[in-house]
Amino acid sequence: MPEPTIRRLNFRAPWVIFWVGFALRMACILIGHTYRIRTTHDHWEYGFEAGRIARSLVLGRGYSSPFNGPSGPTAWLPPLYPLLMALGFKLFGVYTNAAAIFIMACNSALSAAIAPALYEIAARCFDAYGIARRASMKAAPVALWSAWLWAVYPAALQFAIHWLWEMSLTACLFTWALVFCLRLRRIGEPEEVAPRPGRDFVFWAVFGLLWGLTALSNASLVLCLPVWILWILWPQKNQPSHPPLMQSVAGAALACIVVVATMTPWIVRNERAFHAFVPTRSNFGVELWQSSLPSHDAFPWGATVPLWSGDPDFKLYARMGELNYSKMRGAQAKATLRAHPDVFLRHTLQRIQFFWFGVPHTEQKHRSEEVGRIFSYSFLSVAGLLGLALALKRRVPGAWLMASVLLLTPLVYYMVVIQARFRHPIEPIIAVLSVYLFRSTTPRKKAEA
Repeated sequence: MPEPTIRRLNFRAPWVIFWVGFALRMACILIGHTYRIRTTHDHWEYGFEAGRIARSLVLGRGYSSPFNGPSGPTAWLPPLYPLLMALGFKLFGVYTNAAAIFIMACNSALSAAIAPALYEIAARCFDAYGIARRASMKAAPVALWSAWLWAVYPAALQFAIHWLWEMSLTACLFTWALVFCLRLRRIGEPEEVAPRPGRDFVFWAVFGLLWGLTALSNASLVLCLPVWILWILWPQKNQPSHPPLMQSVAGAALACIVVVATMTPWIVRNERAFHAFVPTRSNFGVELWQSSLPSHDAFPWGATVPLWSGDPDFKLYARMGELNYSKMRGAQAKATLRAHPDVFLRHTLQRIQFFWFGVPHTEQKHRSEEVGRIFSYSFLSVAGLLGLALALKRRVPGAWLMASVLLLTPLVYYMVVIQARFRHPIEPIIAVLSVYLFRSTTPRKKAEA
């Protein structure tokens, strides 16, 4: 398909979209009293492991004890979100409603900040090329629909207003990293506009910072980083309007240096705490072991380590230390998987299904509510995947970048463990692709005419 003429667009979203999204989230929190979190198991649902680590930090016990009893230093979770929770606890008290409101307000701001990023992604990839077929009075209809959908769609709100967890933080960092990826490859910008080396180096540095912070929030997404860098560099060979190849390689090197520099304090801390190299987190062996248990049937229920501090397994975890315990469980998991490869394959296929079409739920909710949940979850997946297929078919600029997100991000979850919240960081991209799919349809009468 020949590339359409590029339209000159302003890629900045109207600020009202962010403020409406933020206000809506805060209204849901305050009116729905979602900040009133159940206190069972000593406030376990108040941030789970992140809440435990934040409490240890505020009480002067260091970055430690992610479960219900003292267990020594931890790298169970990357530090970014537990540090945010610790700030809330320091300012407003440990496990208080005021701290919950503060943390949920931060989540809401991060979630609402995704909307302007989606606007720019859609405007650069779709609207600048006039790719979506439906006529519109707006210069950037796909961008507007995508941003507003994220701002007000209930499924986009839920993790900001109900969960004290890192999903909104990770999704915001990851989506804005993709924005800078598009900026560096100049998607949607007219070819006659000369590149500016100084600006590009700033973009590379910000790109590296966003990826470093993403790794300190949810390291599973880092699989995309080398692919994105190669995608940015690839067109430099044949497109003279782009910066020289060596200049772009220097920018990529700068981004990698910034990523490493951002992660270095955490790596140094882990070296001192465990006397070992732990770049992101230490619990992979435990998660793999739990996922290999036949009793879990591809979907583990409950905490990875027992919540009761008197449980023999918890005592073993505390006595061995987190790193040694994880190594032991990892070795047990590998032995189980080698002995039963058919079970691993079956569970992997089930986890693929769960990732895209809905995870199992407890039987506590009404059947109609559960059907609605599964339909909403599955509908967005199908629409996003069909939108991606259409974008690839039409050779939409940026389509392969989006394909890398949907292909690479779930790989770790397919093989180890799955929860509905694990899909949230890529749901902004799914939302853009869904809007593109429906805006690309043509009314029957027009098609026949």
